[in-house]
Amino acid sequence: MASTASLVACAHCGALNRVPSERLRDDPVCGACKRALLDGEPVLLDDDNFERFVQRTQLPLVVDFWAPWCGPCRTMSPSFRDAARRMKGRAVFVKVNSDDSPKTAQRFGIRSIPTLVRLEQGHERRRQIGGQTVAQLVELAT
Repeated sequence: MASTASLVACAHCGALNRVPSERLRDDPVCGACKRALLDGEPVLLDDDNFERFVQRTQLPLVVDFWAPWCGPCRTMSPSFRDAARRMKGRAVFVKVNSDDSPKTAQRFGIRSIPTLVRLEQGHERRRQIGGQTVAQLVELAT
């Protein structure tokens, strides 16, 4: 029986990597730069690399639009990190600073933060506004 694979873009160098589905949770590394692809930590993206990463990654993405001055964003940050670890290899958790990445925030019509957007194959599937618990974040990712 042939193994299926998922395409995952490297957030560090942008290289496209084909990862066998059964290895998604085994800490795969980028074939080009040798850095972690899916280590269970949130991926930091900005206007320069967001679109390329999103369009080239087949796993579901949960994007947290946030800003450092936002109290609810800071409060939710540990829960977001925990949810990213729990969903390692099944979804990628992404953080986008809406102040530093206005084009991406505008594209998604971000008016309030934190705003969480679930993307599949680059298309928005769900949206949640406001701080979330770990359980709510995991549910958003599934």
